Amino acid sequence: MTPRKRCIIIKASNENHLKITKSMQGVKTYLDKLNYALSMTDTLIKFQGNRQIDSERQIEFRNEYTVAELFPNERPEEAIRRELGDLKVAEYIETVKDTKYRNRSDLWVFGKQINSKDVYIKFRVEIVERNHIFVMFFHFATRQFEKSDFRFSNS
Repeated sequence: MTPRKRCIIIKASNENHLKITKSMQGVKTYLDKLNYALSMTDTLIKFQGNRQIDSERQIEFRNEYTVAELFPNERPEEAIRRELGDLKVAEYIETVKDTKYRNRSDLWVFGKQINSKDVYIKFRVEIVERNHIFVMFFHFATRQFEKSDFRFSNS
């Protein structure tokens, strides 16, 4: 019997979403689950640098560009693993339901400063097969974050 691989994939998503209010405890629980998955040494992160949606965006708001700018001497997968593992409740912005793909799990949006730049992070955790996680959007924010963007900023 071969061991199962754990996989984190950086993917694009559709922007058809409905906002959902999550409690502070809900965000803490979600981050605990994410950190548990990230702590597995055999978790694989596959970064999809070129996404279809990127053809409509300025280069500085694309995943590949952002990661190359912020982490020029690191493997994207390792840098993203570290940054996702360091997310805090206070960096939580919102959760959205994907209305186009109703059977998919919610998308979670966080914003954080990395090297003095605002970075927009949007991802979903799905159990497609056991211990598989799909994550998307890791790019410079298209506008400067404001304190009001963060529901639990005083946490």
